[in-house]
This record gives sequence, C-alpha cells and structure tokens, in this order.
Amino acid sequence: MIGKAKNGLIYKDLTHSIIGAAMEVHRELKPGFTEKIYEKALTIELDLRKIPFQVQKEVQVEYKGRIVGDHILDVIVDEKVIVELKAVEQIDKVHEAQLIGYLKASKCRIGLLINFSKASLEWKRILLKDNL
Repeated sequence: MIGKAKNGLIYKDLTHSIIGAAMEVHRELKPGFTEKIYEKALTIELDLRKIPFQVQKEVQVEYKGRIVGDHILDVIVDEKVIVELKAVEQIDKVHEAQLIGYLKASKCRIGLLINFSKASLEWKRILLKDNL
C-alpha cells in the first residue's frame, strides 16, 4: 500500500510533520483565538517547513453518482491528509463525524482533527476504513 509505514500508519512522517507544525503554532499563539487565526498561522508554519498544502479547498459530495452539495476543507496537505482545525472546549464525536464526512467526500483516507483551545494541543488521527 502506498504511503504505509512499517508500523501500519499511513503517511506517518507527513502526519507527524503536520502535528509538529500545529504544536509550534500552539506554542506561539496559545489558546484563545478563533479557528481562522490558527488556520492562517498553521499555513504560514507549513509554508516555512516547505510542506505543500491547500486552504479552503472545495470538494463535492456525491449521492448515488449525483452531486448533492459541497464541503470546504480547512486545510489539505499534499493532497493526502485533511486537517480539520478547531478552537473548542473539547473534541466531540460530531467533530470526528464531520472529518469522516470530509474524508469520504475527498477520497482521502487520513485526517487530523486538531484543537487549539486546550493548554496542550489536542489532536486525533482518523483513518477512513475501506469499508466505509
């Protein structure tokens, strides 16, 4: 499988680099800002690290072969990893479900849910299973 690390993690190095960039943003800005501020700061950090990304990419949602709507992704890194940014008290199941929906719509298999509102950066790595 392309991108699969020896320990079974898909795009392990790339996801670790993204998390490292988010940690740097969190270290510099601390909690207290909106998601948009963190998004802009993260894109600066990704750019400084020469990690390719797109911001606010639109993906279409299909139902039985027909377009039923669009999703706007916060950040997609190297066309492989969706990064959904939050500035919330805690990550809930609804946030995870949202990211899973984005993964399905984009045909990506891996996503990172990153929350900047805690004293320590909170993140979850979500893998879209083949049977979803």
